[in-house]
Amino acid sequence: MRSPPAPRTTATGTPTVEALEVDVLEFPTDAPEADGTFAWDRTTMVLVRVRGGGAAGLGYTYGDRAAADVVGGLLHEVVVGRTVLDVPSANEAMSRAVRNAGRPGLIAGAVSAVDVALWDLKARLLELPLADLLGRARTDVPVYGSGGFTTYTDRRLAEQLDGWADQGITRFKIKIGEGWGTRERRDLERTGRARALVGDDAELYVDANGAYTRKQAVRVGRALDGMGVGWFEEPVSSDDLTGLAHVRDAVAADVAAGEYGYDLPCFARMIPAVDCLQADATRCGGITVWLRAAALAEAHGLQLSAHCAPNLHAHAAAAVPNLRHQEWFHDHVRVENLLFEGALDPAGGVVRPGRSGEPGLGLTIRPDVADEHRTGGSPSTEEGTGWP
Repeated sequence: MRSPPAPRTTATGTPTVEALEVDVLEFPTDAPEADGTFAWDRTTMVLVRVRGGGAAGLGYTYGDRAAADVVGGLLHEVVVGRTVLDVPSANEAMSRAVRNAGRPGLIAGAVSAVDVALWDLKARLLELPLADLLGRARTDVPVYGSGGFTTYTDRRLAEQLDGWADQGITRFKIKIGEGWGTRERRDLERTGRARALVGDDAELYVDANGAYTRKQAVRVGRALDGMGVGWFEEPVSSDDLTGLAHVRDAVAADVAAGEYGYDLPCFARMIPAVDCLQADATRCGGITVWLRAAALAEAHGLQLSAHCAPNLHAHAAAAVPNLRHQEWFHDHVRVENLLFEGALDPAGGVVRPGRSGEPGLGLTIRPDVADEHRTGGSPSTEEGTGWP
């Protein structure tokens, strides 16, 4: 039997990236889902693996399958052959390579997935949990249950809230702004029902996904104040920074936004308009840029909240001193629990990344699940070399 080839290295002996692979996985939702401005029936994951030094790292983004073509094209040319240790250097090279293709949106998602995979690979090669490689600021990462879709019946909403409470979670978020803000009365009725279900001592949050107009958001926000709602996410479009600031100054709840931040300057523009900054490492440029967004928020006296993709964010969240919490989003929790061995447990309302000592993100792909949900990959990596 032939021995496997020795890992490629630089002149100084540092391992290099030998392969970049990508696949598209689709997972149907377990029920019809919608928020204030969008409806969906499936969740699409673009899953990336980078290989080098005899190990493989994984990263992913949630978004359109077209991001896979970016990974297999523009980014493949930039990343393969680079040292596996200098992740910020690779991130900068990817950002420069996609300049004329238009970085915001799905391209930023592609860059993010590769960046996360590179961090995971580096930590695996160094045999460290990623949280230890980044340096911990905390052991426990607080989470909040997120779902409460506008399509849910009262019974389904109650079941979901009860399920989180049974896990020891004491922070809960539901969607409002139904029908682009055309059902205010139902929004408030659902919020009141949620408050009755979780009790007066729990933290209750709402997310309008930009459905309301400015004055409408103020009216709704003042009604929410009477229900003890402490978090009003995207009351108006996150593109309307003036409107966000107007609502923030008019209501008691903390106004939050930032999930559609695709680069650091976007967060810099948003900071004066919010009470808490959100950032999504699967969109903003990966863990590299996410950590910079956290530092930017801290410099302005704000906390940061991690948006979605809970198992991807947890290790970076543990490294952030000004972290508020991490979103435990129903769709992504379901997908990640199904796809990965090593998914985190939010018992007691917190997760503890790296506690088991597993290197990197601590996640291992279940090949049978990945094969069942795979719907394609980038042309240059279609053959791949199997799941790590």
